[in-house]
Amino acid sequence: MSHVNHIARLKIELDDWRPVIWRCVEVPLTASLKALHDVIQAAMPFEDCHLFQFRADGKRFAIPDPEWDSLRDSTFSARMAKLGALVDRSVNQLSYAYDFGEDWRHTVTVEAVFAADPGADYPRYIDGARRGPPEDDGGIPSFELFVYAMVDPDHKQHDELMRWHSRPFDPEHLDGADSQARIAKLARRRAVGKVAFATSRGQVN
Repeated sequence: MSHVNHIARLKIELDDWRPVIWRCVEVPLTASLKALHDVIQAAMPFEDCHLFQFRADGKRFAIPDPEWDSLRDSTFSARMAKLGALVDRSVNQLSYAYDFGEDWRHTVTVEAVFAADPGADYPRYIDGARRGPPEDDGGIPSFELFVYAMVDPDHKQHDELMRWHSRPFDPEHLDGADSQARIAKLARRRAVGKVAFATSRGQVN
């Protein structure tokens, strides 16, 4: 199957948290895993301040680091690896980790693959549920404490965490419009890149 003009619908779920925090997005099969990382950052959202990795098909994909690779297993470049290549090998699930200190782990499931809508811009945000953890919150145990404290004005750490976060936090409220806007920005950047590439090849007047 040609990857050009084909899309994967992906469901992204934060591991080890109930009720599930999830997002659904559509991403071109031609996208690199680095581009998929950008989409996940926009969808959750995080702020892309830390390292990341994917694991799929028995391999680790990240931004290669010679020091890390000498201590652990070898790393394949997330900039070079394409989503479509994994789909071709019948990989329908990837693990994604962000911020190795806080260890935000996610499961990314390929729900469907189909022809792109010519009138749509990709990647695009489809749906989701519940608010994701704020950047630098400390990991799952700290996020649990954060949620309890933020929703309970009488909690002993409520005021402290409110000052740190600087605004209220409703774990059930997902600002889908914000995630949609962030991903739409990635789609515009991708469209500009495609036009620039076509122009360099003399395909655009």
